[in-house]
Amino acid sequence: MTSTEQRTPAQIRRWRQYLADERAEAAVYRDLASRRTGEEQAILLALAEAERRHEQHWLDLLGEDTGRPLRGDVRTRVLGWLARRFGSVFVLALAQRAEARSSYDEDADATPQMAADERIHEEVVRGLATRGRNRMSGTFRAAVFGANDGLVSNLALVLGMGATGASRSLVLFSGLAGLLAGALSMGAGEYVSVRSQLELLQASRPGPHARAALPHLDVDANELALVYRARGMAPEDAAARASAVLGSLERLTGDAFAALPDDAAVASAEQPGSDEAAVAPDEAAEAPREHETIGTALGAAVASFCFFATGAAVPVLPYLLGLDGPAAVAWAAGLVGLALLATGATVGLLSGASPARRALRQLAIGWGAAAATYLLGLAFGSTVA
Repeated sequence: MTSTEQRTPAQIRRWRQYLADERAEAAVYRDLASRRTGEEQAILLALAEAERRHEQHWLDLLGEDTGRPLRGDVRTRVLGWLARRFGSVFVLALAQRAEARSSYDEDADATPQMAADERIHEEVVRGLATRGRNRMSGTFRAAVFGANDGLVSNLALVLGMGATGASRSLVLFSGLAGLLAGALSMGAGEYVSVRSQLELLQASRPGPHARAALPHLDVDANELALVYRARGMAPEDAAARASAVLGSLERLTGDAFAALPDDAAVASAEQPGSDEAAVAPDEAAEAPREHETIGTALGAAVASFCFFATGAAVPVLPYLLGLDGPAAVAWAAGLVGLALLATGATVGLLSGASPARRALRQLAIGWGAAAATYLLGLAFGSTVA
């Protein structure tokens, strides 16, 4: 600990800011916990308690120099405001980025344990955010792709038509036709895609009759080992896993085993304490998470249709409002640019990456595609003329 004689005004200011930030972060976790129940709530409260320990470290260093409480930095205050009002996966993604920005690794006044805590906190919040991402990823993916495709494709269509010198009404009706056709195509495509993926997953799950056959297998022949080998396990590991599963069936009769529900049968056959049971996850438990991540076919289709139509409507707005020529082109490109920045930043926030970088990437891709179509429209317009 730095003695009173060695401390400088700059150190005291830095420690007081650290203290304010730790208090603000603890408040964020408590606010998030208040909107959850069960295990997630317990984890968030544990994170708040860890921040309280860090807070105590800075209080001990400051001693009589603690002074009036400061406010946390702007990012943490915004995060707290969002946590109190929303508590969504976006807030957890922001909290994940906040933990990743910790400067304790480079600060000699912070203990190595505190720096390690912040790194682990990032992974804890990442795990909590992943739960939310999985719950919304199927529909969210369709929504983001739909909005982005609607923005880019219809902007390219409108600018390309406008560059040829076509009349305002022709450009307008072309944009509306592109909106409707694209939204229907995206919705139908998403439905078929997600439905097909769910059917493939369902076909890959173990059949219900296989569990009923377990009590009647020849223990010496150990046919069950072939199942595990077909799933990718080494022959020795597959034989050991099969022997453990079949051996555990000795305490159940065939009728008793068959009477159990599927999940209970798996739990009875695979002893959770054994090493063999830990070799591969329980397929029955994995399947709901797979389906949760993909989403539903209808949900993806509706999200894709609605968000494509919304995105495709943006470049048409200037023509609906009566603008024409270069003014309409400029307004369409500007409005779509703002929307692309918003969708890119949203994806960045949800993924825990830099919102600014994702937003600029989205803008560059969208404007690049529209610019290429606009130049082609100019070329075709000149040829026709």
